[in-house]
Amino acid sequence: MKTSKPLFTSRYVRIKSWLLLLVMVLFAVSCQRANSLALAPASTTVPVSAAGIQTSYAEVVKRVAPAVVTIRTQKRTRAPQQFPFMNDPFFRQFFGDRAPQPPPAQRERALGSGVIVTADGYILTNHHVVDGAEQIKVELNDQRSFEAKLIGSDPPSDLAVLKIDASNLPVLTLGDSDRAQVGDIALAIGNPLGVGQTVTMGIISAKGRQTGLSSGSFEDFLQTDAPINQGNSGGALINTNGELVGINSQILSPSGGSIGIGFAIPSNMARSVLEQLQKTGKVRRGQLGIVVQTISSDIAANLGMKDAKGVIVSQVQPGSAAERAGLKTGDVITALNGTEVVDSNTFRNHIAGTAPGTAVTLSIRRGGAAQEVKAILGEFVPQTAGAEPNGNSPAPENVETGKLGIGVQPLTAEVATQLGLDKSTQGVVVTQVDPTGPAADAGIQQGDVIEQVNQQPVRSAADFRTAMQRSGTRAALLLINHRGTRVFITVTPAS
Repeated sequence: MKTSKPLFTSRYVRIKSWLLLLVMVLFAVSCQRANSLALAPASTTVPVSAAGIQTSYAEVVKRVAPAVVTIRTQKRTRAPQQFPFMNDPFFRQFFGDRAPQPPPAQRERALGSGVIVTADGYILTNHHVVDGAEQIKVELNDQRSFEAKLIGSDPPSDLAVLKIDASNLPVLTLGDSDRAQVGDIALAIGNPLGVGQTVTMGIISAKGRQTGLSSGSFEDFLQTDAPINQGNSGGALINTNGELVGINSQILSPSGGSIGIGFAIPSNMARSVLEQLQKTGKVRRGQLGIVVQTISSDIAANLGMKDAKGVIVSQVQPGSAAERAGLKTGDVITALNGTEVVDSNTFRNHIAGTAPGTAVTLSIRRGGAAQEVKAILGEFVPQTAGAEPNGNSPAPENVETGKLGIGVQPLTAEVATQLGLDKSTQGVVVTQVDPTGPAADAGIQQGDVIEQVNQQPVRSAADFRTAMQRSGTRAALLLINHRGTRVFITVTPAS
């Protein structure tokens, strides 16, 4: 017969063992939770060095890179004929089949980058990336490819907007480029030289830069030393918050490769152009109709000014908004709508960024006295070929794109002199040539002067249009004056 004491001891041992096991399990679970809590922040915080310096931008890049795309374009090009007179049957009878044949059309391919700015497929890029393109293809980061439609293009700002048929796309948010500061870290994303999407890092090196390389142009570039090469055009310049602060546009380089001087169009300018191109397909800009220059210390001293601030008016265009407002040559503009005017480029961009028809207030100094002038802005019209800087030269009167693929305007004595022709030369000067049109095939070039159509003199675009209408669909005989050498050329209008 067993006593109760051994039984109590046995039970006590078992209970103690179970309690010990329970404590060990609880301890293990507690350690595991502590380890998981200790590791969790490491996956969400930005890696930093012992000195507190950020060592990686991988999380930012992962978030924004899918919104940066590759753009491939194609267009047809033709080289000018060396012997355009061979189109004339009179000359061909002497050469027969040995006559030089016109060069075949070729395909010119170009590469650039772009930025998706809306989830339904609107894309910002450079005008020069898509200029003249007949086919535009957009390649996304996930290997999808789309044919793109050109919504609008704006040469003065070198911006263009494309649209692809897609939805739920990754988007890059436009930041406030005015808040970017010299010294801020910047990342450039694009497809340089076709090697694939690439990210480079640098800083904002300068603001408000002008290069003079654009056509037009309203330049207010952010300068960066983040390496940019061919193929980066139209790509993104972002800050460390992953916001788009610029559209990469140009580089300054004697070799064509990056030397650390790149330029991006500020996001605030891009935002304005984007909105207008989306709505109307074109960009409207305000214009005062004056030529201004930044006040230097010498000019300020000559005018008796204490500080070299503002811009001085050197020319007022007749009939312009400035003339109607009473602005005069020699006026110094010190403020626009109460905001101090810093330099001529910034002033011009502010005026251009204001809608035509808007009333503006200019603070000016005239003869040492301060006063205010109110003006209603006119509309900026880009200059055409042959126009003078003051805007007084006539624009082309007609563009025969449906006939010969050329634009013409009357030949003036001044233009004749510039072309090396006698001032008495009469005709119409070719200002534009469609490289795929019949005139280009015949060897007609920009700057050529058309003196006759079917042996009838032409003196204006209206004369030229009437003569081509009379010619109908048959080949027209043109007398071309090319830098003083006259030659007859036959051209068959496009059907």
